[in-house]
Amino acid sequence: LASKFVQFQSNQQIPKNSAMIMSPPRLALLLAFLAGTALSFAPSSLHHNRRHAAQIKSIPTTTQSTTTVVLSSSGSDQADSGVDNPFKNPSLLDPARLLSPRLHGCNLYLIGMMGSGKSAVGKSLARRMGTYNFLDTDAIIEDTAGKPIPQIFEDDGEAAFRDAEAESLASVCAQVRGLVSTGGGLPMRKENFSKMQSGLVVFLDVDPKVIIKRIEGTDRPLLQTENPLETLTNLLEERMEKYEQADVTVEVSADMDLQMTADKCIRALHDFIDENPPAWKEAKEKALEDGLDWVS
Repeated sequence: LASKFVQFQSNQQIPKNSAMIMSPPRLALLLAFLAGTALSFAPSSLHHNRRHAAQIKSIPTTTQSTTTVVLSSSGSDQADSGVDNPFKNPSLLDPARLLSPRLHGCNLYLIGMMGSGKSAVGKSLARRMGTYNFLDTDAIIEDTAGKPIPQIFEDDGEAAFRDAEAESLASVCAQVRGLVSTGGGLPMRKENFSKMQSGLVVFLDVDPKVIIKRIEGTDRPLLQTENPLETLTNLLEERMEKYEQADVTVEVSADMDLQMTADKCIRALHDFIDENPPAWKEAKEKALEDGLDWVS
């Protein structure tokens, strides 16, 4: 606006003795007013970007970034979240909060025996991570059938329940940023385990004696036997081969409460990501070691 006004002044054919000619002080004052008016109409994003830049300067930076193989297929640095393992930098935020960007939306599946704490731990993890949604395949089945699982076993049999399990898993696998608690027998079907391998599988390994104390007096259909502990132990032995195929195994002892178990899961997941960097990052590191230029 100021420049246009100067151009306008220079183009006008006005007599030298005209009263419309402005003195230099008045002209300078008017130009300053026009400049201030123009800035007042400037986009607010300019000020927002300045504030954002100031905030960025105050955030601690790290020198090395890691992601994980199964979490990103991109071959450039843009796929790297720039977040390191927080356990190696205690000054950072809650490690659970920083787990989300390192997972790149990859689903987490909790597997293990009934009573191992999958639902409780899953809810705690999702709440602390912030951007992940907790999903429970057993709850989905009950909502769909309109009756509790023991009633499904009684009315329709175990085979029908296992079919419903597979359907519920298929529905949650289509989502992203899901923290999924699964039924104890769900991984036994090969197709179910294959679907979960699209994300990260976490096995909560709990001793049957600890589980029995937790679910004493339970109405779990498979434990309605003369010796529930023996039944539970036998079931674990049958399922252990599948459970041990999980990406991460977290051993849960009797003295561990909910927070301790969740903390151990978070640490194990961060370590897993560190130990399994994406293939493109390994290729980049090798190229740099060999003195080659890396083209993003």
